[in-house]
Amino acid sequence: MSFSLGLRCNSPLPNFARSFFNKAAVMPIPAPKDSINTPQDFLKAIGRSLDTKITQNSWEQFWKSSGLQFREQGLSVRDRRYTLWCMEKFRHGVPVEEFVHEPRPKKTIRGWGPTVQNGKRIRSRRMKN
Repeated sequence: MSFSLGLRCNSPLPNFARSFFNKAAVMPIPAPKDSINTPQDFLKAIGRSLDTKITQNSWEQFWKSSGLQFREQGLSVRDRRYTLWCMEKFRHGVPVEEFVHEPRPKKTIRGWGPTVQNGKRIRSRRMKN
């Protein structure tokens, strides 16, 4: 009795190993547009003071960088995700003014939240006299 794993793949690598490679190296490098000619111009355009946090010398090196390289530069998770998301939008030709936005403001209610939510008192929070 023979047993097959059922892998139908032309790649010599198993499925789990393909995700470890740098996919940014395969993606096309967009051409500079309008006033965005350098990586620092792009980072300044997307805001959040990323131009001070990321240092890239060339346009090609910037567009081939991945999240791991941004992590090595000390970028926080939110900033990495926002940067990669903006890079992908720019690759697809979306104007920078359409997708740039400010970070979420900090929460005003801290802790476990109010004792009344949606007009109802939460049972676990009722006053025990």
